[in-house]
Amino acid sequence: MVVVGGGTVGAWTAALLAERGVEHVILLDSATLGEGASSRAAGMVRAQGGTETAIRLGMRSQDFYRSSGQRFPLDCGFVEQGYLMPCFSAAEVSAAHDRIALQRSLGLEVEWLASDDLDARDTGLAPGVTMGASNAPGDGFIDAPRNVLAYTAALTAHNVDVRERCAFTGLRTSGGRVIGVDTAAGPIDTDRVVLTGGPQLGEVGALAGGRVHAGGTRHQVVVTAPVPGVDVRTLPMVFDVVSGIYWRPGESGGLLWGMSNPDEAPGAAAEFDWQYFEKARRRIEELYPAVRGLGLRRTWAATIDYTPDHLPILGPLLTDDGPVVGTVVASPAGHGMMWGPAVAEVAADLTWAGHCEWLDLTDLGLDRFDAHGRSRLEPEPISLPFPEKVSS
Repeated sequence: MVVVGGGTVGAWTAALLAERGVEHVILLDSATLGEGASSRAAGMVRAQGGTETAIRLGMRSQDFYRSSGQRFPLDCGFVEQGYLMPCFSAAEVSAAHDRIALQRSLGLEVEWLASDDLDARDTGLAPGVTMGASNAPGDGFIDAPRNVLAYTAALTAHNVDVRERCAFTGLRTSGGRVIGVDTAAGPIDTDRVVLTGGPQLGEVGALAGGRVHAGGTRHQVVVTAPVPGVDVRTLPMVFDVVSGIYWRPGESGGLLWGMSNPDEAPGAAAEFDWQYFEKARRRIEELYPAVRGLGLRRTWAATIDYTPDHLPILGPLLTDDGPVVGTVVASPAGHGMMWGPAVAEVAADLTWAGHCEWLDLTDLGLDRFDAHGRSRLEPEPISLPFPEKVSS
């Protein structure tokens, strides 16, 4: 059995398959484990989604992170911090109440906090700046490099055959079924293949002979100098959905916050955009006055993946001749830390048993997209402001 891609989804899929007793799981990565976005993520792990799919995936991933140390040599370092999603208009308040009702119906612990309730708590938010917020105390974060260490240890413990610097170059099929993969180091015979790849998943799909509607776009993260007079570890995380800005505790008393430019064209980008940072900084300083004027300890940018509807891809590869039996395409749609382990679990279920019992996959396959990448589904509303197309 072969898994393509050594990021969060691919590596955890390989580890889960080996944990279930699959013999000789091979994990291919064109670079090294976690070298892509998986080691550069901000690590937000939120179950406050806007669709049933998002909520279930978020809750499942949180359960995985909480139990990871009991199943594998290292835990993923999950911290339950609590997460506020503030509202700034009557329409947002109404949508939040509808979202909370759905989340509660699925078992998520979540509450509504009115503006006065927020002002009475130590949140870091400016008094009166919001019209209220939803709050999920079980939401939290992980340290991305720790997650890479955790899945590397799991792969080693379960004897996964990890082949770094071994690029996937093609899929071999016969009669609509997979019979092997081609790699830079030679062919591998197999009847089951999981295709991941994060921002490069579209390229992986093309090499395999299909079309995968997933792209890459820039995301930026900074860590501030220590926030004066504030213990950031005691404050909840915050996500301003409208601006696409979020924050959580960072190292050494600083605040870690991230941003995506909704007007930026898709494509690989690893350089830090200082002009957009200045625009985003004005917004976060309005919301969180304590960070006003603070210097930065670290800045970075990474290309992260997304799908046009911000929902995961989970299903067989599609070619002009139809689905390829024995393949599973797995994408977390830009929610790698948030949904990654759950998406990996679905991929392992489909590969191992041919079905998944805990998530409805009816509309999550590649067949939901037309030839231009337009999805028949309404997009997941609680997402970073990524592009709606996978190419310019």
